[in-house]
Amino acid sequence: MSERLNTTDFPWPLPDEGVRAALAAAYLDGSWGRYDGPHSAGLKEDLRELFACDQVRLCSSGTVAVELALRSCGVGPVDEVVLAGYDFPGNFRAIEAIGARPVLVDVDPASWCLDAHCLEQVTGKHVRAVVVSHLHGGLADMPRIMQLARQRGWQVVEDACQQPGATLGGRIVGNWGDIGVLSFGGSKLLTAGRGGALITGNRAIHQRIKIFAQRGNDAFPMSELQATVLRPQLAKLASRNRQRAKGATDFMNSTSPLSTWLRGVTHPAGSQPAYYKLAWSYLPAEQDPTCRTQLIMALDAAAVPIAAGFRGFSRRGRTGGRCRQVGPLTHSQRLSHSTLLLHHPILLASEATVRQAIKILTHTVQRLAGV
Repeated sequence: MSERLNTTDFPWPLPDEGVRAALAAAYLDGSWGRYDGPHSAGLKEDLRELFACDQVRLCSSGTVAVELALRSCGVGPVDEVVLAGYDFPGNFRAIEAIGARPVLVDVDPASWCLDAHCLEQVTGKHVRAVVVSHLHGGLADMPRIMQLARQRGWQVVEDACQQPGATLGGRIVGNWGDIGVLSFGGSKLLTAGRGGALITGNRAIHQRIKIFAQRGNDAFPMSELQATVLRPQLAKLASRNRQRAKGATDFMNSTSPLSTWLRGVTHPAGSQPAYYKLAWSYLPAEQDPTCRTQLIMALDAAAVPIAAGFRGFSRRGRTGGRCRQVGPLTHSQRLSHSTLLLHHPILLASEATVRQAIKILTHTVQRLAGV
């Protein structure tokens, strides 16, 4: 029988005594059933401290948070919003949900993030904002993106849903843009099953969110129970991110001899990503996407938690109806065909489990290549 990982070695969510104790306390004091309580207030304060920002708004999901962020930046019908041609599909739909038009630019193939050089080519009097996502262990060039945005009067929504606690240039990711977005979905590094948050230092932006969300009560709420389970996880985020970074480094170093077939994500010197996903481009699949399907099926049979990346928007950019495209989306299209994503729970597994997973990945790639 072929070698196979034991998935009980890397569960998610993790068993966490801190979460159990917090739930028990919320039951005893009755706060679990309140509209607003001490846990939501405490979570807001924790996030203010972590992100060094004045304003935090909790909400029902990261996807809703992106829409609220765009509305808070004054984006509406007739406006245009720039985003990468390879990104989470919910970001494209959030732009459409408020009647605005997406403007697609290419990604940097080394980071899987919006390419600041391509952003320079964007023109148009209707452009109002830019959505920038930090994806798959890659980090967008926020210093250059913010410089361009300031020069052109654009607002920047920084999507840090995949990278809570990551740093770039000595500054926490999510704190660079005019407003940052977090997700606490069931698979995320901080999980409450659902939920999200918006972080900003701009009181006017925060006030616009409050006005839009208030419909007799909060129309996009996070529950007190969700806040309860997030606080003990947030206290462990830095230590768990360090452990995940070590596991990611082991994977990247061990697969570097496979550079004929795999190109891994890279990030700027001195930065520290938070690895919700770890990306490779499976190079044969950039021309023949069926190669990736074959590889993923083989890895799935061995219980290695690797899946395909996003489909991207390169096809939408060619139609010219729902969006417009600035420059070729060459890398976005290739990555939509070739991206492999390693899911984060295995990065917290034992060294033995990580080594076994690396061995299976290496041997599978070599076998399919006929080596």
